[in-house]
Amino acid sequence: MISREPTLARIATAQQLLLDPFGLTPAHLQRALSEITAHKVDDADLYFQYTRSEGWSLEEGIVKTGSFSIDQGVGVRAVSGEKTAFAYSDDISEASLLDAARTVRAISSAAQNKRAKVPVQKVAGSRSLYDGLDPIATLDSTAKVQLLEQVEQRARAKDPRVVQVMAGLASEYDVVLVARADGTLAADVRPLVRLSVTVIAEAKVGGTVRREVGSGGGGGRFGLAYFDSGRIDEYVDQAVNAALTNLEARPAPAGEMTVVLGAGWPGILLHEAIGHGLEGDFNRKGSSAFSGRIGQRVAAKGVTVLDDGTIADRRGSLNVDDEGNASQRNVLIEDGILKGYIQDAMNARLMGVKPTGNGRRESYAHIPMPRMTNTYMLGGDKEPGEIIASIKKGLYASNFGGGQVDITSGKFVFSASEAFWVENGKILYPVKGATLVGNGPDALTRVKMIGNDMKLDSGVGTCGKEGQSVPVGVGQPTLRIDGLTVGGTA
Repeated sequence: MISREPTLARIATAQQLLLDPFGLTPAHLQRALSEITAHKVDDADLYFQYTRSEGWSLEEGIVKTGSFSIDQGVGVRAVSGEKTAFAYSDDISEASLLDAARTVRAISSAAQNKRAKVPVQKVAGSRSLYDGLDPIATLDSTAKVQLLEQVEQRARAKDPRVVQVMAGLASEYDVVLVARADGTLAADVRPLVRLSVTVIAEAKVGGTVRREVGSGGGGGRFGLAYFDSGRIDEYVDQAVNAALTNLEARPAPAGEMTVVLGAGWPGILLHEAIGHGLEGDFNRKGSSAFSGRIGQRVAAKGVTVLDDGTIADRRGSLNVDDEGNASQRNVLIEDGILKGYIQDAMNARLMGVKPTGNGRRESYAHIPMPRMTNTYMLGGDKEPGEIIASIKKGLYASNFGGGQVDITSGKFVFSASEAFWVENGKILYPVKGATLVGNGPDALTRVKMIGNDMKLDSGVGTCGKEGQSVPVGVGQPTLRIDGLTVGGTA
């Protein structure tokens, strides 16, 4: 539910951190916005941010590095048509704020000067999807070190072939305050934690030493107490099992074949090959393979894709986006029909639609743009075992590594970090070196079976776009896709 009450509490927190120490008040923000709108602009905003982050890493049984940083500043933006003027400063003061405001005002220097009055301030509604706690303070330093040591000990105890363990623990406390030219004032207090584990397993195979890597981990918008013994075991099992599986892997076959994608993290293929193509800026410019296709069939029946920033505690969720708009649950593709794109304020205005709560930026030093939050496909009615049993000859890709996508053509290349060869419905052996090659829009039309096991990833995703990185979530059920090209090493 969208409410103004939680926003008031977050605004109070943001003012204490971002305005009060520098002698600023909401009146100063209105004055800066008035400076910008003294020339005709379509939109303007101020984005204040305070970020405190901490990281610990373990290698060879020793916590070797620890880092702690504080960053704060303000970004000032004016938008006129498709043009954006932007300035930022890590000095939060009235002088710096007004200086930045006068700098961005130059965007409309060709327009006539006019007297402008910023509308009366109004508090934006927002959601309450996570607690506004400082996760760094939820465990002391000794407990954090012990947590990493526990990861290392459990990983080595799993199997004698594990020869190296690396683990990392990251925490972030992020407070943002957004003031817009229309009078909107919004704030968010965003905790974020992540625990990661990587193992290297080693064994003699045919007289030579073979080494393989496996990884696991997760996180979200909560405190460090989330990483209890059960959670640690889950992440360690993921990492160790992946490494040991690949020790037994054979070279992957190549060619066009049926491919089954596992549930959860394999949704990264959906995120990259489909999700980016549904971002508003690419479609406004006509550079996406999905441009101009609203209302058309772009996927097989049963395929429903959402971008949902409203899931409690998820890594990609937001109470408000970085333009002060409440996050939303956006249906992008419904039963194979394209329903809409994800939008920030500027692209929504230029395309004649409403913002979808997807205006995101890496920090105060960056401009917002349409970005995904948690992107996933809804489940179907098939049992996962039934889907695998339907393969005559093909690949079951249960986990993924990296990949690349061309937004304009929709072409993608993804490497499977954990995959198995299947014949006559039976998983025969693991394979290594499998690369999936295809076209996102085309691959959606080749979906033949959709599992009833939809799940989200464990909370590890980071999305890059135009040099900016933001935390995201992905997810999907088990999927069968026919006629997908596999590049192999056999």
